[in-house]
Amino acid sequence: MSSFSILEKLLSSKEPAVRLKTYTQLLDYDYETKEVKDVIKNINKTSKIISSLLAYLPKSIESKTFHVYAKWQGAHWILASLADLGYPPEDPDLIISRDSELLWLLGPKRWAKVPEINGRKRFCASQDGNGLYSILKLKIYDKRVKNLATRLVDSQWADGGWNCDKKPEVKKSSYHESLLPLRALSFYYTIFKDIEVKTAIDKAAELFLKRSLFKRLSDGIVIKNKWLLFHYPPFWHYDILMSLKVLAEANKISDKRCSEALDILESKRLPDDGFPAEAKYYQSNNETGSYFCPADWGGVNKRRMNEWVTIDALFILKKTKRIDIDL
Repeated sequence: MSSFSILEKLLSSKEPAVRLKTYTQLLDYDYETKEVKDVIKNINKTSKIISSLLAYLPKSIESKTFHVYAKWQGAHWILASLADLGYPPEDPDLIISRDSELLWLLGPKRWAKVPEINGRKRFCASQDGNGLYSILKLKIYDKRVKNLATRLVDSQWADGGWNCDKKPEVKKSSYHESLLPLRALSFYYTIFKDIEVKTAIDKAAELFLKRSLFKRLSDGIVIKNKWLLFHYPPFWHYDILMSLKVLAEANKISDKRCSEALDILESKRLPDDGFPAEAKYYQSNNETGSYFCPADWGGVNKRRMNEWVTIDALFILKKTKRIDIDL
């Protein structure tokens, strides 16, 4: 199936960040091409979404406006969103946020609170994964990222994932806590080619693949129906759109056990060739309310294309050769 018409729509978007992500994620243009250079010129000002996100980053390492992990306004989430958008790498203005993130993630007090119960570390590995991925993707990393990667590898559970549940009887990993570490380690491996990381990636991917991404092992029943709904951003939450995206990035998407989830994805394609956002985990109207996000991601409408969901869906279908991405 051709994607010409939907690519035209995305590349004519009023939001420069949509055009940037389309060029870099769908068309594989690098940052030195004329098209991308034209988009990123003054993008901090021309993009409403990017300028809104940047406004919430700390101005100094001592800034206490928001905790790094404050949902969804802290530097942790802002960096994650910028990374996923394909924000131009090596921006020195992000160094303060990087240092704030690493001081929190690698701080001895945080790790000292992590219990080991029945031989398993119980901590929110999604935090480490999200932080590691963001810093790597934005190319603002230094030698400290090895500490994050090593921590994830060393604390991986036998079934391939991670979990923060402190109940002693819990023996299975959490999908929510395991997907972002898989994404981070996959990206880490593309840079550093660490064989132990590769082994960890294979184990983590198997956690999802052996369950077809959304089904119980015991009886094949859907684990949670909301996992079949598309969100953008998902933040730390699990859904099959994000799972397929991470598996595509990890070059695991050709596994036949992804087929059912891919069929569900294709079934949600709209008449205009786009894909909808079906649910959300943020609100963008009340800055003082819970789960406020400074960026407006287009809301939810099952009959209307969401540009961000559409780009991710097309990226997945491109990687599986279910669609031709061509201008």
